[in-house]
Amino acid sequence: MSHVELGFSEECEPWQVESYQFPTKIGGKPAWLDFENLPKPENLQCETCHEPLIFLCQIYAPYEHDERNFHRTIFLFICRNPECCVKNSRNNVKAFRSSLPRRNKFYSFEPPPDHSLDFSPSKWVSLCDLCGCLGEKKCGKCKKATYCSRDHQVLDWKQGHKSDCEKGGTPRISSKLFPESIIVTEPEEIDEKSVDESEEVEKFNQLEREGKTGTMSDVSDKELEKYVCDSDKAFIRFKKRIGDNNDQILRYERGGEPLWIASDPKPDKVPNCEYCGNPRQYEFQIMPQLFFVLHENDLDVGIIIVYTCKESCVAGDNYKKEFVFKQDVK
Repeated sequence: MSHVELGFSEECEPWQVESYQFPTKIGGKPAWLDFENLPKPENLQCETCHEPLIFLCQIYAPYEHDERNFHRTIFLFICRNPECCVKNSRNNVKAFRSSLPRRNKFYSFEPPPDHSLDFSPSKWVSLCDLCGCLGEKKCGKCKKATYCSRDHQVLDWKQGHKSDCEKGGTPRISSKLFPESIIVTEPEEIDEKSVDESEEVEKFNQLEREGKTGTMSDVSDKELEKYVCDSDKAFIRFKKRIGDNNDQILRYERGGEPLWIASDPKPDKVPNCEYCGNPRQYEFQIMPQLFFVLHENDLDVGIIIVYTCKESCVAGDNYKKEFVFKQDVK
């Protein structure tokens, strides 16, 4: 029996991805949980090019029986520069975990209503007009638009702030951001039918001989098959497991095991939490289909796996960096 929750992309109304709805979502700007302790811009830089990372997705995953983690969200950021997307390297992606008790200064004690509220993060923090991260720099002309970095200030100027600066600044949806949607989840149902792995490999080999393995636009069975190697049984197991749900963008199973897309590499050792010293555990993985949903053709990504502190510790920073592992297809 599977204990995995599968995530799928679904269109949404703008109010559904506001912070007070505690969304699980992809794209757009981050719906921050704690507004007073956001990651510093220097902590949200790509380790390769040192440019600002862009928000990829967030997963709302509370610890139901832990008051300290009554609200709990993991945020994932990635660099959009294709040159930084190095095979099996995690230098272009980062994850941060944030928690709040039920009684806190930002949200009501009772569940939020299913409609729009007059909710503004500006009560607590200034956010970058372009990417939605901590904005510590102001436009020198209008003194109203705020930015996380000079890079984003220059980009926003080119994308339209130059023309409306005298009007006081008008935040816009930047082309630098990914398209926004919510993630809906449902339990995984496993089809126990058997698959002859050697037969599947031979099917792929035949497709390869016919030159039909590199022309698909969706992450379908045939699209995935183009990456398989004769000896890579891990890929066949991956293909079999997702066969009935090829449009899944997320697999969530706290304390479970990743669904590997290849036999290697795998982390030699997942480091313990750097804040409390306790072990980390697998929590979720992002699937290749996510990048198809986002219309992202320049980043070649297999799976992104996030390991989090098993105790979900809360002392210290309230946006704690967690361990990310990226495994790409061969």
